[in-house]
Amino acid sequence: MRKIYLVPALVGLFTSIVAGPLAAQSAVPKQKAAPAPRAAAAGTAPAAAGAPVAAATEAPTAGADDKTTKAIDGFRSAKFGMSDADARAAMIKDFNAKPDAIRAQDNASELTHSLLLSVPELLPNGGTAELSYVFGYKSKSLIQIGAVWSKATDAAITPEKLFSNANILRAHFMGEGFKPDSIAVNMPVAGGIVMFRGSDAKDRSVILLLQGTFENKENNQRVLTPTSLLLFYVADAKSPDIFKLPPGQF
Repeated sequence: MRKIYLVPALVGLFTSIVAGPLAAQSAVPKQKAAPAPRAAAAGTAPAAAGAPVAAATEAPTAGADDKTTKAIDGFRSAKFGMSDADARAAMIKDFNAKPDAIRAQDNASELTHSLLLSVPELLPNGGTAELSYVFGYKSKSLIQIGAVWSKATDAAITPEKLFSNANILRAHFMGEGFKPDSIAVNMPVAGGIVMFRGSDAKDRSVILLLQGTFENKENNQRVLTPTSLLLFYVADAKSPDIFKLPPGQF
């Protein structure tokens, strides 16, 4: 079984990561917007190290050219701002899906609405993934698209396959032209590693998160055995369109 080895990071290497409305820690997302994952505390923060995952890294802070920066406007035919009906049409077009294969789901705490679809081989030879299209509380329009690979989405998936998928996607995103000063790779967070994070000129983000269980090994190493891989395209990671109680009500 392939595992990811972790060793203590340099103090101050990372302090936080803006990750937007990530799913809860379950294998299949319930479309719950979680707080932005934080790197482990200074002095104890693990950074990905050793073969085959490199040390946690931020890209150089060179200025980005808006004309050449990757634009994150959605996923395939589905674009941020679409209505439920338009997103359904995009899902049917992109994956040759039958209308009744698309499932609806509501989030009672954040008052968002989602469409879910299982897609075999979303990533070639990557196993079946569960896609989720999330619509905002106020706007009722598309604010996030996510994909999850796990045992819950594909009983045959393995930690090795999850790790392979993560590496393939990370390598792809590294060459996509995101803002250099927004890129981070191999950032350890609670319950896993942010394999990639990047934003475009409008601060729309892509986040690739490998989740799993950690074990402490000799020589102060921590080992992550992957259990799920989550990919998110987020329209506004800093201020997602979800329900929040107004200040002063309680």
